[in-house]
Amino acid sequence: MLEESPELSINPTPTEHALPLRAADFASLAEALDYASQGETGVNFYGGSGKLYAALTYSALRTQARELASRLLGLGLERGDRFALVAETHPDFLRFFFACQYAGLVPVALPASLQLGGHQMYVKQLRGLLQCCQASAVVASEDFMRFLREAAEGQSLRFVGTPQEFDQLPVTDKSLKPLDSAELAYLQFTSGSTRFPRGVMITQKQAFSNLSGIVRYGLKVGPTDRCMSWLPYYHDMGLVGFVLGPLAAQRSVDYLDTRDFAMRPRRWLEVMACNRATISFAPPFGYELCARRVRPSDAAQYDLSAWRAAGIGAETIRADVLEQFAEVLAPSGFDRRAFLPCYGMAECSLAISFAPLWQNLDLDVIDAEHLSEHQEARPLENGSSRINVFVKCGKPLPDHEVIIRDADGSPLPERRVGVITVRGPSVMSGYYQQPEITREVLSEDGWLDTGDIGYQVDGNIVITGRKKDMIITNGRNIWPQDLEHIAVQQPEVRSMEVSAFSITGQDGKEEAVMVVQCRINDANQRAELIRRLQRLIHGELGIHCSIELVPPHTLPRTSSGKLSRSEAKQGYLQRRTVAGVGDGPEAVRAQAAVGKTG
Repeated sequence: MLEESPELSINPTPTEHALPLRAADFASLAEALDYASQGETGVNFYGGSGKLYAALTYSALRTQARELASRLLGLGLERGDRFALVAETHPDFLRFFFACQYAGLVPVALPASLQLGGHQMYVKQLRGLLQCCQASAVVASEDFMRFLREAAEGQSLRFVGTPQEFDQLPVTDKSLKPLDSAELAYLQFTSGSTRFPRGVMITQKQAFSNLSGIVRYGLKVGPTDRCMSWLPYYHDMGLVGFVLGPLAAQRSVDYLDTRDFAMRPRRWLEVMACNRATISFAPPFGYELCARRVRPSDAAQYDLSAWRAAGIGAETIRADVLEQFAEVLAPSGFDRRAFLPCYGMAECSLAISFAPLWQNLDLDVIDAEHLSEHQEARPLENGSSRINVFVKCGKPLPDHEVIIRDADGSPLPERRVGVITVRGPSVMSGYYQQPEITREVLSEDGWLDTGDIGYQVDGNIVITGRKKDMIITNGRNIWPQDLEHIAVQQPEVRSMEVSAFSITGQDGKEEAVMVVQCRINDANQRAELIRRLQRLIHGELGIHCSIELVPPHTLPRTSSGKLSRSEAKQGYLQRRTVAGVGDGPEAVRAQAAVGKTG
């Protein structure tokens, strides 16, 4: 692995060059790299100190990827076999990803993070993902190899090694046959689940349908644009948006490792200013973290006047967070009109909709009580006691349709809240080796149930929440089943006696909650159980979870005998309200419910 070296003198690849811009009009990723390699642009990697430690033109990347592809062909892998990559922000990831494209293999990005719970939990996660994608080979740097080798034990893998070990394989004389438009471009794992991973299948054609929409319509990329990203490569926004997107438009892109951003958020701004980057995206928590760490008195040292597309996605968009960022960074020349809300997901390659460029945030202020009672987003009127402010995420990309549906699947009119469904050429082929789960979300006529709820206004998509149970925190999807599984492994907890969900806290953020039926009366034992559950949840999922212990038979069930998370959540909020705990927006609604029933 390349290390930072103060002695190295490296120049970043240029922003502008003579190669005519082609806006993602390619049949495959290999073809896109073939074209981009004729220019001078490429990829640049910055370390935690903010210094450039590697710069690779697309020409050099192509040469290295093709040489590596000829080595991979000697492993005896079949066309379409999955090749897993522990996705560190490093040139080796790109080299292996594109080597797969030339060798006819399907790359699968695996998370490169230990913060979700240490050695054993990370090994467990890797093992589950390798099994899910049925990988034939896997690569990781020396830093992650001990975890990977442990996770690979007992699995049918042809080769497990570091980049250096793969580079020692002999070069074969077999001809390269890159993946074509009908074949898979990659598998993308979705959700934060460790027990229920889902590998999204995206073909080359589906990927380029989305990339074309992003480059031509969402961002309107031009010859003077430059990209910058600290997003992880195993996230769809990081991979599709800032690895494949810049390549498809022959743009240079600057990378900062996600961990380095988390430790020093100002590095994001430093690199943006240094190279006059014009396009960079982040989840809302990224803007929030940056705004907290930058003093207004220091903001003027950054020149962010070139930043024309500050994208926001991956989780619920909070206007107040973005306004704080814009206020703090105003001395840097950042223009709040650069904010670009968007909506998407891995199951649609990446993007579904973009707000119009350079218009600032378009907000919809509605009557919160009417929304809660009637599932209709009625504009605010005089006399309304509570309001909700939602950010409009723009209209769907060309050739994509969005319909809001009720629980029966019938289309709803504008401002009526329901399930968001989308159909178009970017929608996935399905979840790898999971036909039953695929049928649950993807209809025979191509409509994808996104799992999100929202409404439309003048064709603009507005996201109000998540369908049913999904818990969103820091841009990650957490399945409640994962929380519940941890609980029922404890001797004090029985199966079907625990329910997990999320609530909106006082600061407007989602908080995970788990209600557990418990037969223990001793206060010390109850407190120890709560501490143990919180420690295990934080260790495995990297989140804090509030635990409530309740008597047997407290959790509500449906008519079929299943636990009802929505009713469990309502009961929890009502108990908090009666106890005088919390005044978040959901607690306010619970207070109204208590008043009606009591």
